[in-house]
Amino acid sequence: MTTNDKKINKLFLYWLNISLILVFFIIIIGGLTRLTNSGLSITEWELLKGIIPPLEMSTWLLYFEEYKSIPQYRILNQNMTLNEFKVIYYWEYFHRILARIIGIFFLIPLIFFYFTKKIDKRYMNICYKIFFLIILQGIIGWYMVKSGLINNITVSHYRLSAHLCLAFIIISTIFWLTRNVNEKRNKIFFNLSKKNLPFLILILLIFLQIIFGAFVSGLDAGRIYQTWPLMGYSYIPNDFIFEGLQSIINMTNHSLVQFYHRNLAYLITLYFFILSFYIYKKNLIYLFTPLKIMFIFLLLQIILGVLTLVSGLNIYLASAHQISSVLLVFSAINLYYYCTK
Repeated sequence: MTTNDKKINKLFLYWLNISLILVFFIIIIGGLTRLTNSGLSITEWELLKGIIPPLEMSTWLLYFEEYKSIPQYRILNQNMTLNEFKVIYYWEYFHRILARIIGIFFLIPLIFFYFTKKIDKRYMNICYKIFFLIILQGIIGWYMVKSGLINNITVSHYRLSAHLCLAFIIISTIFWLTRNVNEKRNKIFFNLSKKNLPFLILILLIFLQIIFGAFVSGLDAGRIYQTWPLMGYSYIPNDFIFEGLQSIINMTNHSLVQFYHRNLAYLITLYFFILSFYIYKKNLIYLFTPLKIMFIFLLLQIILGVLTLVSGLNIYLASAHQISSVLLVFSAINLYYYCTK
């Protein structure tokens, strides 16, 4: 490998790391946009026009009038002032601007690396897929926003979960690729060997928990029961009535969704300790450090989840809870990376 080849490969790794950071930040800002109920403040997609924010009062009034036409304003925010609208507008605006920056930042270097022909084709093929997912994420984001513009005061929790889950798939893919590039490896993620499967199941359980977390957020289900460990005065919510299979798969039942989110956390914790016991029993020394790292982030996520709930959904704690979920996913993937060949 020539000196120039080494420089390009080093540049490729820097690009991936910065992309990882950018996606991490957009997940944080997206969460804060949701927590501040700002996601419906811009009622048009405005892919190009929306790059520049309103600069004149007449433009601000036009955007405000458009917001007044949707159910969220009419039902929840009738007393909102223009200055208050500007706050939620800017949250959504910066969220969209960062999304555009990520798209451009990923595309232009991707074209450059394609023409250099210096990057491993296997790495490049993954990058093409990541860029496709980024485009798809933008489409799903608008599809999600549309669900709250006509008949609802908030977006569909199903579409919100799809949007969030795809963001985690994107950042996880970049993280995995970055590990491979950094170590000059080409480990396959979906390596379904008997040895790897228990670790892959752990990651899938965490992703399922992320989906239910999005359900809780989208439905505001965290406001139903704000006590822990019990839901009110019992383990199973008092307002849940079993009426056959349909009643236990009803993902619009706020109490049931929160119940599942809590119990998935318990299941993940139990599964983690069973896996830890297996690792120590087999004396898999190379997994000890990544296992300890994951334990720290799992514990942090549980503590922040409980504190968010009992605090009445404090916005800072809720945001920290989402940030720690990204770190938990990183730590789980890191553990899985060490066990794969």
